[in-house]
Parts: sequence; C-alpha cells; structure tokens
Amino acid sequence: MSDLIVKPEQAPGADGSVLSITPESAGWEYVGFEVFKLAQGQSLHRETGDQEACLVLLSGKADVSTSTKSWDNIGERMSVFEKIPPYSVYVPNGDSWNITALTELELAVCLAPGKGGHEARLISPDQVGVENRGSGNMARLVQNILPETEPADSLLVVEVFTPGGHWSSYPPHKHDRDFLPEESFLEETYYYRTNPSQGFAVQRVYTDDRSLDETLAVADGEAVLVPKGYHPVSAPPGYDVYYLNVMAGPTRIWKFYNDPAHAWLMPSPAVPR
Repeated sequence: MSDLIVKPEQAPGADGSVLSITPESAGWEYVGFEVFKLAQGQSLHRETGDQEACLVLLSGKADVSTSTKSWDNIGERMSVFEKIPPYSVYVPNGDSWNITALTELELAVCLAPGKGGHEARLISPDQVGVENRGSGNMARLVQNILPETEPADSLLVVEVFTPGGHWSSYPPHKHDRDFLPEESFLEETYYYRTNPSQGFAVQRVYTDDRSLDETLAVADGEAVLVPKGYHPVSAPPGYDVYYLNVMAGPTRIWKFYNDPAHAWLMPSPAVPR
C-alpha cells in the first residue's frame, strides 16, 4: 500500500477516533487531521494547545462549546451526500472544545499552527461559499468552509463533490513552492467518502521530475497525503465521490500552478479545485 494513503480503524476507539494524521506521522510541518465517529450521547473534549482547529460536522447533530462560547443543537445533514453545506466551529489555539453528539456523529477535526489572532466562532451553512466549477465531465460542486477570505491563522478547509464519471482537482495543479505571487507552499490532506460506500476514487500524485509518481485507488473513509506535486482526482462511473481538503503552509494563501502539459484544458481565470 502507498505511504500516501491513511486507512481508518476498523472500529472507533474509546474516544470515537477512527483516523488520525499528525505532522509527525505525515512527515511534514503544518497539517493535522482527525476523524471521530461518536455514538448518540457520547462526548469528546480536547485542548487546542498551539494549534487552531476547525471542527466540521460531516454528518449528524451536536452541542459544541469552547472555553468561552457554546452552540446547541447544530448540524443538519445526516450524510455528506445530501450535498448541503455543513455546520463547523473554528477554535483558536490556547483554547479548548467539547462536543456532545445528539445523534450518531461523524466529526472531522482540521488542525494547523495557530497564532492567537481570532476568536472561536460558528461557521453556519449560510456562511459557506457554494459554487459549481468546471463543465462537462470536469463539473463538480465546491463548498468553501474556511477559505482565505475568512479569518484564521493557517487553516484552509473546503469540501468537493465529484459526480461519477467526472474529474476534480483537474486539470492537475500543485502548490508545493513558497514562490509567491506565482505559487504558495501548502500541505494538503484529502478525506474521502464514496456513494455507494463500496466505491473508490482514483487519485494521482506526481511531480515534474517523476521522483514522486503514484496512482492511488482510495476507498471510502480513507485519506490521502499530498506533500507535493500535482494531484488530480477521478470518480469512477456509478460512484459519487466526496472529499474534504485541509491545507496549511507558511503563508495562508492558495496560489496554484497548473501542469503545463494540461493547462490548455483550463479556461481563464483558472480555478482547478
């Protein structure tokens, strides 16, 4: 199996944990990512330490609180494939959060270095930017949960729905050079769900010199690490693919570079997500 694929646990741990990526486990510096599956009534508490967090309620309802704020009975969709924006909560570093599941709950915890510059807040569905990108078999639905236009120190969080037979993160692009204004350096994780669940996505991760060149078959509930290189995604016919992206790097800006061999596919202005 590729080192770029992170598989979930077969059953949740005592705290509901099913998947965990840390900078240490990924071999990089900025992005952390966790998934929890909580039973109704189950609670989870964490200190943020030196990291900011974005809690994304992938499915289910919950009460959420930090050291200073609380939000009761948030959450709406019971499956990511309802394709409506999620409820999320931003929590700064030096804070804490507690969540209690009111239904079965799938929770994504997106992590990156914090600088203490922002307050905890609810990100409600009406604050999520929704757009349809691409055309033909490059059409996909994008929901911007925490884009660079919204307050945070490091995190960028977005989710993408790719219909069966379509491509996304396409034409291939990368963001692995700290070379602004042309390109920014951002580590990235992809967390996948497929519908039906026995499906899979195909993701290629490759560099110009092909020192990294892997083609991955990614199952429901798995995550992919993108430390560098181009990283297009394909959804096989018959299987819709969802993924949640977490990005972070030294500068909180998303500037990508298209693979010159395939840039002709991109209309102007170019937006490849």
